[in-house]
Amino acid sequence: MEPIRKLLIANRGEIACRVLLTAQRLGIATVAVYSDADADARHVRLADEAVRLGPAPASESYLDSQLVLAAARHTGAEAIHPGYGFLSENAVFAEACRDAGIRFVGPPPAAIRAMGGKSAAKALMVAAGVPVVPGYHGVDQSLALLQREADGIGYPVLIKASAGGGGKGMRVVRAAAEFAAALTGCQRESLASFGDDTVLLEKYLQQPRHIEIQVFADTHGACLALHERDCSVQRRHQKVVEEAPAPGMTPERRRAMGEAAVNAARAVGYVGAGTVEFIVDRDGQFYFMEMNTRLQVEHPVTEMITGLDLVEWQLRVAAGERLPLTQAEVPLLGHAIEVRLYAENPFNGFLPSTGRLRHLRFPRQTPAVRVDTGVDEGDAITPYYDPMIAKLIVHGSDRAQALERMRQALGACELTGVDNNLAFLQRLLHCASFVEARLDTGLIEREQATLLAPPVVRRETLRFAAQAEWLTQNGAPVLPVHAGSDAHSPWAAADAWRVSGRQPRVFQFRHADTLECVTLPYPPDALPRGVKVLREGTLRQVFEAEGMTTLQCIDPRVEALVRAAEHSTPAGHLGLRAPMPGKMIAWLVPPGTLVVAGTPLLVMEAMKMEHTLTAPKDGHVAGFHYAVGEQVPEGAELVDFAATENQPDGVSTTRK
Repeated sequence: MEPIRKLLIANRGEIACRVLLTAQRLGIATVAVYSDADADARHVRLADEAVRLGPAPASESYLDSQLVLAAARHTGAEAIHPGYGFLSENAVFAEACRDAGIRFVGPPPAAIRAMGGKSAAKALMVAAGVPVVPGYHGVDQSLALLQREADGIGYPVLIKASAGGGGKGMRVVRAAAEFAAALTGCQRESLASFGDDTVLLEKYLQQPRHIEIQVFADTHGACLALHERDCSVQRRHQKVVEEAPAPGMTPERRRAMGEAAVNAARAVGYVGAGTVEFIVDRDGQFYFMEMNTRLQVEHPVTEMITGLDLVEWQLRVAAGERLPLTQAEVPLLGHAIEVRLYAENPFNGFLPSTGRLRHLRFPRQTPAVRVDTGVDEGDAITPYYDPMIAKLIVHGSDRAQALERMRQALGACELTGVDNNLAFLQRLLHCASFVEARLDTGLIEREQATLLAPPVVRRETLRFAAQAEWLTQNGAPVLPVHAGSDAHSPWAAADAWRVSGRQPRVFQFRHADTLECVTLPYPPDALPRGVKVLREGTLRQVFEAEGMTTLQCIDPRVEALVRAAEHSTPAGHLGLRAPMPGKMIAWLVPPGTLVVAGTPLLVMEAMKMEHTLTAPKDGHVAGFHYAVGEQVPEGAELVDFAATENQPDGVSTTRK
């Protein structure tokens, strides 16, 4: 087979950038595709050519296979790399590429189809001798049957979208009374994300680990296991930290899991990079969960411990080359950890955030520290796609060294403009359960009192902010300098100069809901080495080795006006505003309903996830401002809601 000379990357973000850079290093010409939201994106800037697909919604751009194929034909691309997500596990698209004479850098359509439905895949695995979790994977999707099956399996039960992944269309049900509502939510989210509302049921294992095996196969019959990754640290069933090798893994279990993964891949005639995911019980028994027929987000940790470039392998296998190693020759070098830096607020339910990256700095890349990103400073995080900003990957001779290098890498990150999980990741890497490798999928939930406690500002941090404020203002006029006056006069400066001596200054900052005061003597000390303070309007971003802290610099005169405005708000009426741009998915109560605090009122979809908004207190839902299916701008009022004292007579009450 001829080498690939021109490659189209049918994806965006950090994976598109990664594939582009690898292809260009191999001398392959590259073509990027983009939506209107990504017209100025980093992957577009990196590519040799770029083709517009369509509007921002993925369904009208990246997910439209005909547009992608047309771009390939127009540019003369000989192969398409799908990255992960979008069309990467779409058997119909893989077939369309084949029929068009364009190489699909991935497995054969039959393998994608075989593993694409979780229910059918589990049946295949049973036949191949691969252990699976007890559950129901049948075609009958009626509520009555699914409820009976769940009751028979025993609670807690996990409902999973059969065609899903990434934690979407997934719910844990802990009691029979909760099953019907959870099933409806799973089916709705699965249909929206994957176009299929089929679900399966599994016994929900208590405190399991999530361990996956990287497999790779060529067209000549070779298939390798490239060791395991531990992906147990998750929130909302989505991975937060990945590491390789898995802590505590014995050579015997590694060999057994690797053989099971290779058997799974061979059972479907697999070719290329794939991941076989297992759930591991507390007694060490492992069960097949699913196979991802594509490259995974966390593949860099495997590259770090093997010294291999999996994207290069993908391109070489797609060109018909043989795998260059045997199973016995696959290296296992040290330890690697990856964290995902997201635009989200962990302290508000991990709610995704949108906005422009006004300031962005990553650690310096070395052989031991790697950053994969699809954005640069000034780029925007939009509501249309996954809110990942970057992946940080580090390598060490052992886990302890890798952990310390990751702490240093996170400490070197500087990010403003969007809410982000940087501080949360720093807490996680100091959490005793993580440090001691007491890992399972419930770690974050179990440690939330520590990991998700409201941020507390250090007095030292406040002092740094005050020092920076004074040093910035020192010598600068604080009042307009009139014509004929001396701009260098001490009377025009804010440096605490007095005829009778120097006077301390008091600075006020707001952190969360707390007003903090700092008094500094004159002259102020210089900022310590390694501390940086950025000014953005009234916001002050303080970067230290311990992390980033956001403060609001308070002018007492302005604060008095704000308090007066707050007190003028009419009492008794409350509103629910959209926390981000998105789409109205469902009304959960009819207009005219009395509800109690905490009652779910509506469901919005944004950034590929559903978000349920609840009543802030007891009250009356008079109506909704947006119909189901309508797009909702950020900050828009969603509900006409009045507190209990304003409820009209004769309306029904819904209690959840």
